[in-house]
Amino acid sequence: MGELVRAYVRIYGIVQGVFFRANTRRVAKRLGLKGYVRNLPDGSVEAVFEGERDKVEKAIEWCRRGPPLARVERVEVKYEEYRGEYDDFYILLY
Repeated sequence: MGELVRAYVRIYGIVQGVFFRANTRRVAKRLGLKGYVRNLPDGSVEAVFEGERDKVEKAIEWCRRGPPLARVERVEVKYEEYRGEYDDFYILLY
C-alpha cells in the first residue's frame, strides 16, 4: 500500500449544475478513495480526497478537467495530514 494522504481541493469555474459532484464521486469510488464533494455558495466545488497518494493525485487531475459540461478555470489543492475519518465517498449538501 502506498503513502496515505488527504487533499483538500477547491474547483472554480462553471462547475455547478454540470454533474461535477456525481462524476467526482464516481471517479473517487473507482479509485477507492474516501471523503466528500459538495457545492459551495460562491459557485465553487469543494472536495476532500483521502487514500493512497497516487490515486488522490489521479482524482485531482480529473478535477482539473471535470465532466464534459464543466469549464474548470482554477483548482486549488492543499495537502493535509491523513485522518482516515471517512468510510466512503459522499456528496454533501451545503
